[in-house]
Amino acid sequence: RASPYQASLLRDSVRRYLQLPADRTVLILHAKVAQKSYGNEKRFFCPPPCVYLSGPGWKLKQEQIKARDLGEAGFRVCGYMGLDSMGSSLMETQKLSFEEQPDAKGFSCAKALYISDTDKRKHFRLVLKLFFSNGQEIGTFHSKLIKVISKPSQKKQSLKNTDLCISSGSKVSLFNRLRSQTVSTRYLSVEGGAFIASARQWAAFTLHLADERCPRSEFPLREGYIRYGSVVQLVCTATGVTLPPLIIRKVMKQYAMLDVDEPISQLHKCAFQFQGSDRMYLCLSTEKVIQFQASPCPKEANRELLNDGSCWTIISTETVEYTFSESLASVPEPVSPVPLIAALQLTGGGDVAMLEVQGEYFHAHLKVWFGDVEAETMYRSPKSLVCVVPDVSAFGSDWRWLRYPITVPLLLIRDDGLIYSSSFTFTYTPEQSCTPGQQVLSDVPQDSDKLLDSIHQEFTRTNFHLFMQT
Repeated sequence: RASPYQASLLRDSVRRYLQLPADRTVLILHAKVAQKSYGNEKRFFCPPPCVYLSGPGWKLKQEQIKARDLGEAGFRVCGYMGLDSMGSSLMETQKLSFEEQPDAKGFSCAKALYISDTDKRKHFRLVLKLFFSNGQEIGTFHSKLIKVISKPSQKKQSLKNTDLCISSGSKVSLFNRLRSQTVSTRYLSVEGGAFIASARQWAAFTLHLADERCPRSEFPLREGYIRYGSVVQLVCTATGVTLPPLIIRKVMKQYAMLDVDEPISQLHKCAFQFQGSDRMYLCLSTEKVIQFQASPCPKEANRELLNDGSCWTIISTETVEYTFSESLASVPEPVSPVPLIAALQLTGGGDVAMLEVQGEYFHAHLKVWFGDVEAETMYRSPKSLVCVVPDVSAFGSDWRWLRYPITVPLLLIRDDGLIYSSSFTFTYTPEQSCTPGQQVLSDVPQDSDKLLDSIHQEFTRTNFHLFMQT
């Protein structure tokens, strides 16, 4: 256990962090599937895996390095990205150089990654290694699992093979290749609140299935797999900017097929018709996103002729985010493995409440903290930690006077003081249940001792609630 001085220093550091978080965040965006290369033909991952660095902690780190007279160059972040089976040779990975964007985020992408046909795996992960340019290692970060496919499926998709289907509420990327040329690839993106076609950056969009029978203003969302002919809505995950309701159409030889009703598959060619319009489709013109009016097909009423800019390729995407912050007590070691919390499971209640923290990359040197209060933590596996829920009095609250729920952030803190924040919180809520014949609290005079006694009784029957912040 840490000495009383170290424990006091760590708690002061956590309190300072909670008042002014100095997080550093590494965000990895990548496609959910990757097409295998064949022979000497390298099929680069499309869209290319992207890395974003954000948070005030990067700027603070820069100032610390400057204070040590290492100069500006000592702060520059560089990295390498490759597949998880490539070993340690940097020749097999792609070097990443980060550039600062107008929103102060660092950005880089790996445009030349591919998986060889000699690699027989069905799934793999990307590995990102980050360093400061003075040689100090930041850490190693992994993508989510990526499924390997040989080529886009040309057969009608069956919902039995859900791996390749696209469900409502999932994230997708859309890109366009004029005349099937790789150098002409443009990605649907958002810049300055407007949709653009970018040659460099791509955005992830949440694809929602809508109930087309309801008025457009209501636009309720539905669950299920996306099928051609469905009304959908594309929402940018980063900015929230939304396109009007669209009807998704299958594309065959530059024709939009109006009578196809089958599930959409990965890397399919599709088109997006504006609902209620006269054959108007989502289209790109160089870097602008415009509307294009398709031509009716005289011989076949179920087809409409499109131009190249209206034919999009759709693919599911994944996002993984790692967040960490140095405290006053931490030492400059690599921050990895950075734990990821996926879910919380509460058992028991009152004095014996136990919380299981479920996720990835856990280890025995982590402790769960409820705000600035450390919990007794037990390591189960790389996917599970269990802790004793601290009593609410640990937060300095007087049971007799506390009248409102208390919500505290859930943190994971490494033995050396490195802080890993999460999007989860823990709420202590009094159970406000009344027995038959018991007077309701609102009927009791506010200055009554009976009210205080009732509040005290309620808090001794504490009911715990968990929720994740949106």
